[in-house]
Amino acid sequence: MSVYKTENFKITRKIVSNMTAQSWEEIPHATMTYEADATELLEEIKRLNDERAQGEDKITINTVMLKIICEGLKAAPKMNTTLDFNRKLVRGTLKYHDQIDISMPMILHTGEMMTVNMHDMGSKTLTEMTCAINDTVRRANNSNLEEVMYEVSIDNTLTGLKQGKILQAIRRLYGSKMPGKHQVKVLSGKAKKEYYSIPEKDRLTKRDIEQGTTTVSNLGSIYREQKGFCALLEIIPPQTTAFAVNAVQKRAVVVTDENSNDKIEVRKIIPITIAIDHRALDYGDCVGFFKRLDEIFANPSLIRDWK
Repeated sequence: MSVYKTENFKITRKIVSNMTAQSWEEIPHATMTYEADATELLEEIKRLNDERAQGEDKITINTVMLKIICEGLKAAPKMNTTLDFNRKLVRGTLKYHDQIDISMPMILHTGEMMTVNMHDMGSKTLTEMTCAINDTVRRANNSNLEEVMYEVSIDNTLTGLKQGKILQAIRRLYGSKMPGKHQVKVLSGKAKKEYYSIPEKDRLTKRDIEQGTTTVSNLGSIYREQKGFCALLEIIPPQTTAFAVNAVQKRAVVVTDENSNDKIEVRKIIPITIAIDHRALDYGDCVGFFKRLDEIFANPSLIRDWK
């Protein structure tokens, strides 16, 4: 078998591979899927956009789904936590957060993928969420991804040193700075000066890349023709939950009419995959989340309260 191409990891892939490897090494994942009947919700979103003033940004399905997940997390606050766990001493501390900061993967205009931190999404209206996402996309497209990720990598290494992870820090520095094909290439000289002359309001900074309190991936926005749903997704420590919003799909569904008769209809379903860290959460801790989603999808006009 011949090799026709080799590709060495850049810093973004290095960070992703390291974090996901840590996830599967440390976290006992438990996953479930919520199949949301979004038929009426999608119609409500269309009506909401039709009523918006000319020139206003449209509210996307992605934004509404982010808001719905935030509402679910408010009803199940244990799902918006981070975990500090020491297996050797069998000690764990669960930290509850009053803000919902969503780590959200996005595709840049270069085709590269990066995960950004959408801060305090739980308190924002749909319009504010739309503006925040659009502004982050704008700044991301002005940013040097390698440079931003290098800043994050250095910060993580220094944090590790403060926590006594000296060997890990040495290995990371060796792996990134040693000359050769695996060396991390960052800006220098004039190019670096020009890049950092861009105001921070116009580019991403370390704050935009830092860990959120949970992760939400919208797979449907990447491939709308997706069939089925995500079965497994990794939780990035110290987060205790992760979500995947799948593509809208037509399904044959049993519907109960006003006379309590069951019938089969073609409905528009959005599967939502939920992963939890079983060290921190049990299924019962998620019931509030599911009940809140039941309420929203049964009464989609509720989204008007969020606009």
